Amino acid sequence: MKITLKLYATLAAHLPAGATRNQIELEVPAGTTPADLARQYNLPPRLTHLVLVNGHYIPPEARATTVLAEGDVLAIWPPIAGG
Repeated sequence: MKITLKLYATLAAHLPAGATRNQIELEVPAGTTPADLARQYNLPPRLTHLVLVNGHYIPPEARATTVLAEGDVLAIWPPIAGG
């Protein structure tokens, strides 16, 4: 199934070749979770602060059990500080 993976700020460096504008369309197997993709793309757990699927927040305890569906958009941000 196809999903879109978006990685923001410093996490964008973990996107595979072919990514444009901080995102890439991926073919993933059924049953894939946000935690699966974070591991696959070597995202440091301490940097996967904000995880959204189709704009809905996925808390840390649900990232390994939330199953992605065809057409989903997974967006991940690191912690961001500002002043």
